[in-house]
Amino acid sequence: MTSQILNSIRKLQQQVPQAPTVTAGKLIRGIGLTLEAVGCQMPVGSQCLVETIDGQIEAEVVGFAENVTYLMPTEAVRGIVPGSRVQPLNREQGLAVGMELLGRVVDGNGQPLDGLGPIQTDKRVPFNRPPMNPLLRKQISQPLDVGVRSINSVLTVGVGQRMGLFAGSGVGKSVLLGMMTRGTSADVVVVGLVGERGREVKEFIMDILTEEERQKSVVVAAPADTSPLMRLKGCETAVTIAEYFRDQGMNVLLLIDSLTRYAMAQREIALAVGEPPATKGYPPSVFARLPALVERAGNGGEHQGSITAFYTVLSEGDDLQDPIADAARAILDGHIVLSRSLADSGHYPAIDIEASVSRVMPMVTSEEHMFAARRIRQVYSLYQQNRDLISIGAYSRGADPRIDQAIAAEPAIKAFLQQGMKQVLPYDESLEMMAKLAQGLGKG
Repeated sequence: MTSQILNSIRKLQQQVPQAPTVTAGKLIRGIGLTLEAVGCQMPVGSQCLVETIDGQIEAEVVGFAENVTYLMPTEAVRGIVPGSRVQPLNREQGLAVGMELLGRVVDGNGQPLDGLGPIQTDKRVPFNRPPMNPLLRKQISQPLDVGVRSINSVLTVGVGQRMGLFAGSGVGKSVLLGMMTRGTSADVVVVGLVGERGREVKEFIMDILTEEERQKSVVVAAPADTSPLMRLKGCETAVTIAEYFRDQGMNVLLLIDSLTRYAMAQREIALAVGEPPATKGYPPSVFARLPALVERAGNGGEHQGSITAFYTVLSEGDDLQDPIADAARAILDGHIVLSRSLADSGHYPAIDIEASVSRVMPMVTSEEHMFAARRIRQVYSLYQQNRDLISIGAYSRGADPRIDQAIAAEPAIKAFLQQGMKQVLPYDESLEMMAKLAQGLGKG
């Protein structure tokens, strides 16, 4: 009887799937951005070391096909030869987090870049946590002060909102992010500088942020000369750090520059491992990863804080119908469009209030606030619609009282929407100035 029971137990054990054994392997091929190895039994996302004639480089498993494992190095590929040994990296997975991160600059893996030594913390969290139950999130009900008058007044942002910052290159996205970093009322600012010029990283830290602002900020830098894997992880690391501070009950301002570079990094990886392109060269996995990243921001649960996020979206050639820009608009809670024509005319920040919208603004503002903002937009839009006629002298004063009022009010509205780069205008002051301006415009 005992032998029958033991045999039954053995059969059941054989039927239970066993976890794959992690084993080493060797390289058989290196093409483009990827390395191909055989003999490796490692799950996707795990880390490994590849031996080279110059030492070892770190790589990550990004896919497999039958017995071939695809690896993506996290640094430049040098000194690799056929048959190079691939050794699984046995280390504690996760990102080091803690209050010790404040004031620090780290790379996509969370390793320090600022030369201030290691981050002294024993707390670790997974890079990718499971999605939060949407019914457990607190509703967006409070406005967030970002220190920028045009946003505070006409495009009010709520605590926990996800906004897009759409613009072409050189229109002032990074400057506007710096203005919000200085003027925000959030407890912590997490900045992800991903895929941008390396020069801008130090300029943002040293010139745009003051010493006081740096002490409540964490900067994650993965510039354009890093591997696509590091650029991809740079965004995810910034979000993971923001999630940690949100879990501590803090209100976090998350600034990602840029979401487009994140999509491009995923495109490079996906195409390298053989995923077919779908929309303008972007594989389907890109459009699956974008909402997964964006949805991690927002309000937390009952005893948690919030993450108010701004994602810059690079509109190549100022084309707002770019597939990434189009996908981002659908998953964000609003968008702010920066106009090249406004920037060229010296209007900063170059926010086009006609093309911009904050979808949660009615939920976080009063009726008086909404009326004043709507009145300013109406008059500003009326002037823009008739701008060409006015410029060439085809419009005669007195033909339409509404246009006459728009012409008279245009200098005041334009001055209201402009602000110095280092000027911080609090939320209450912005509303007071908007109310005075709207009062002078009448009811319309």
